[in-house]
Amino acid sequence: MSEPVLEFTGERFTPECVREIRYEHWARYAFALPLARGRRVLDAACGEGYGSALLAGAAHSVLGLDIDPAAVAHAGRRYVRDGLRFAQADCTALDHLPDRAFDLIVSIETLEHVEAQERMLDGFVRLLSDDGLLVISSPDKRTYSDLRGYRNEFHVRELYRDEFEALLAARFARRRLYGQKLLFQSALWALDEGEGGVQAVTLEGGEPRVGLHYAPLYFVAVCGRRDLPPELPALALFGDADESVYSHYDHEVRKNMAAGQRILELEAEVAALRALLGE
Repeated sequence: MSEPVLEFTGERFTPECVREIRYEHWARYAFALPLARGRRVLDAACGEGYGSALLAGAAHSVLGLDIDPAAVAHAGRRYVRDGLRFAQADCTALDHLPDRAFDLIVSIETLEHVEAQERMLDGFVRLLSDDGLLVISSPDKRTYSDLRGYRNEFHVRELYRDEFEALLAARFARRRLYGQKLLFQSALWALDEGEGGVQAVTLEGGEPRVGLHYAPLYFVAVCGRRDLPPELPALALFGDADESVYSHYDHEVRKNMAAGQRILELEAEVAALRALLGE
């Protein structure tokens, strides 16, 4: 019998979620996957466990920690891989783990869920090897909450960009900050074996402007005490071959267009009936 899916409450992503949230969460772990190759990995606040399982496909070992014992129990039953294990722990209190035990720590959408952010990051610093890396993501309070007038009941301390960067700068000498947002793009890619770089153009005010000029909804940072890997990409794309988000968008547009056409037809029928009745 297959493991029942973990109930989605809004606090933790589950891989059964669809559309935008699916792209957002899977993309972060997919971004971290090349950095996990051959490394000892800590997935701090692993939730349902899908990300830990993905990283385990490349890593030397992966420890997934989460504060929720039900999530940990579920992950341990659902994801059984060599070198992968799960345990219950508070990511702001990791004193039971030895110094320099990990070469990569991944903390996806965890920071905003805890008040003791400084303590959590200090723990990560202690746990990382000298050339270890931290991949950490968090929503931008300005675009995620302020501009949308939105409040996530599970977030206890959201950060603006300068606050997020200041927390990281106090602990890591090397950092690279990425913005993340689901975008509607027209993509062109070479189908031959020729080499080339990346071209990005954003239409802004009716004029094409070189670069991606969007306000990020989330930040993803790669941090280290020493030089960062030179292979870090300038642009990372993630999608699914079924184009589930676009398919849903297209379905809703067509449905609304059909509904609009039907409304016009009904209005015409009402007008004709009124004319017959002499109204």
